[in-house]
Amino acid sequence: MAKETKTTAEGGSAAAAPAKSAKKKIKKVGHRGVAHVKATFNNTLVTITSPIGEVLATGSAGAVGFKGTRKSTPFGAQRAAERAAASAVRLGVREVEVRVKGAGSGRESAVRALANSGLKVLSIEDITPLPHNGCRARKKRRV
Repeated sequence: MAKETKTTAEGGSAAAAPAKSAKKKIKKVGHRGVAHVKATFNNTLVTITSPIGEVLATGSAGAVGFKGTRKSTPFGAQRAAERAAASAVRLGVREVEVRVKGAGSGRESAVRALANSGLKVLSIEDITPLPHNGCRARKKRRV
């Protein structure tokens, strides 16, 4: 007896494609990470990476739900750091080196929030770019 198979409109058989399971792949990370805090005058961005630079978790005051001038507050920075730290702790990160960049008001509160959320802060480093002499100034205006 010949076995019959149903065919789809594309010409393939209906039973040929098994259903793929949508299992989420979990990253294997070490217990140490690097927390990059970028505090601008408008927002505070917190990114937690592995020591080689792979991004593990992010958080920002805007992504937490603050809008406008509330994004640039220390409280917004604290919430952003808490969100990033919570997702990093779920991945297994326990210790972080903090690198702070920028001159915004959320620098200190973001570092405190990282320490209070269960991460051990090993070191704090300021990597704010400072111009040695800056760009050439505009020519003087003659009136």
